Amino acid sequence: MRRWLAAVSITMAGVLGLAGCGGGGGGQASRSAAPSSGGKQQVEVFSWWTGPGEADGLQAMKKIFEDKNPNYTFFDAAVAGGSGDKAKALLQSKLQANTPPDTFQGHAGAELQGYIKAGNLEDLTFLYDELKLKDVFPAQLVEQISVEGKIYSVPVNIHRSNVLWFNPQVLKDAGIAGAPKTIEEFVADLEKVKAKGKIPISIGSEWTATHLLENVLLGSLGTDAYNALFKPGADWSGPQMTKALENYAKIMSYAGDPQDDWQPAAKQVADGEAAFNIMGDWAYGYFHNPPDGGLGKTSKTDFDWAPAPGTEGTYMWLSDSFTLPKGAKNRDGAVAWLKVAASKEGQDAFNPKKGSIPARKDADQSLYTDYLADALKDWSGNKLAGSIQHGVSVSQPWLASINEAVGLFIGSKDVKGLQQALADAAKANAQ
Repeated sequence: MRRWLAAVSITMAGVLGLAGCGGGGGGQASRSAAPSSGGKQQVEVFSWWTGPGEADGLQAMKKIFEDKNPNYTFFDAAVAGGSGDKAKALLQSKLQANTPPDTFQGHAGAELQGYIKAGNLEDLTFLYDELKLKDVFPAQLVEQISVEGKIYSVPVNIHRSNVLWFNPQVLKDAGIAGAPKTIEEFVADLEKVKAKGKIPISIGSEWTATHLLENVLLGSLGTDAYNALFKPGADWSGPQMTKALENYAKIMSYAGDPQDDWQPAAKQVADGEAAFNIMGDWAYGYFHNPPDGGLGKTSKTDFDWAPAPGTEGTYMWLSDSFTLPKGAKNRDGAVAWLKVAASKEGQDAFNPKKGSIPARKDADQSLYTDYLADALKDWSGNKLAGSIQHGVSVSQPWLASINEAVGLFIGSKDVKGLQQALADAAKANAQ
């Protein structure tokens, strides 16, 4: 468990150090785009999509972009690390040094609004008007990426955060008939798996512990109480929260050794080493895609899915989007990329590989089968809750405080201390 504490300390130090780099005062001067080989201009696309499934989806959009724009070449500036914590720290240093990428990935919601309020992004309302995007994107999504009526990013997808992935054979061997529907059933099933000598629940790097926390909070508190946590004056100190955090501590006590990131933790489930993993639906692309871009596993045999315990009927959502930074060295190339990201063709090429559903309402539904068909159906009919770890519900400073509190809890197992730290973070950051 010291590994977790060390990782958190290193991550926080890195974020603080990078945030202090640069200092690009003055205006956002326009800089000419550097030509690449053959006289083509590079378009620097900054993301954290490097793993199987997500990288394949990005490459599918790259091909469309370069086919449609022969004068541009795609420069992949992706930074490895699930959830983008490392990428966002590096991005902050680039923005402060006034050397932004041409476009960067950002989660819709509170995370993105931090960049907007800091004046880092251009208003993209002109692009929405030109492409009539308000007609094809859900109104609630457009609202999340707008400030004072202006729109600042192009959403590529909708992801679901509250998915319980499990190995059917491991459950069967443990005498478990199906996926647990409640937190209490989940804890009982974890004990049954432990008795059989398998890993009850796999876990990845430090951010996946916060991902698990948001799922346990939703499953313990219910949708309305969970959503209320992010409103001014929310009570993070009450007995309901105490019970939710006790549930979290109990579930974490069944976790296997932390893996380097979410992919190896998910692989433990697919390989039959672990019974359960709670992860977003990007895991589907990793499980399902052929071995050159995933694990090549078979749905319902090697892996299966259900809403995270206690969350059935609620879609905990997040959305990846791309932006136009002020001072982008190849602004025209960035706009060309945004047009592909916004297009039906681009989203239908990207999302089936990524394991997400399109942000557009007019996508080709025949492409979204198996898990993705379930996701499309639930997105249109479920209650909605915003992800903590993935930028919808909390700002980046607030998330940093939550991640620090979770990291300290991993070492201390102190529920009271965790609750106090979370309450302090909410008081300092809720607006």
